[in-house]
Amino acid sequence: MAGGITRREFLKGTGGALAGAALPAGASRAAGSAAGPSAAREETPHSGPREILIEVNGVRRAVTVEPQMTLADALRGPLDLMGTKIGCDRGACAACTVWIDRVPVLACMTLALDVGARKVVTIEGLAQGEALHPVQEAFVAHDAMQCGFCTPGMVMTSAALLEANPHPSAAEVKAALAGHLCRCGSTPHAIEAVLDVARAAKG
Repeated sequence: MAGGITRREFLKGTGGALAGAALPAGASRAAGSAAGPSAAREETPHSGPREILIEVNGVRRAVTVEPQMTLADALRGPLDLMGTKIGCDRGACAACTVWIDRVPVLACMTLALDVGARKVVTIEGLAQGEALHPVQEAFVAHDAMQCGFCTPGMVMTSAALLEANPHPSAAEVKAALAGHLCRCGSTPHAIEAVLDVARAAKG
């Protein structure tokens, strides 16, 4: 276009600005330190697929990943662990929450390459064989899951909260689950389920 810029030139010029846009506040809190630096990774010597070792649910496994592959995609793809859900894929809904070294993180905001030697636990690893984790049992008892899509992430966050604080208040449970988006409206049931586990432990 004479005297102007093309659509391609416009997109190239604005791409950097869009990439630097701020993440939602909840996402940055939940992701914590697990989402390591990834800028300019394509320019590094290791720009192609790489085989890494990753410990998931107590088992060390070899998996081939692309530099841009997130932990969520690695879990659901080559590792065939479908319990971890991908909702927004933008760090806003927390459906993909897993543990890394017992800390809840957003798997969709964490590169698989950045996990390193740290230990990953998914919803599949929370139960002991056929025995459900107390939080899982409480979610069932309190009807805290409807479509079930957000449930694994909420359970992982709730279980981590109870490990760190066995007797949380209702406000503390609500704050812990604030970053989780439940489109079915089951969050009040989830809060009561967590409090029920805490009361049972106290009793």
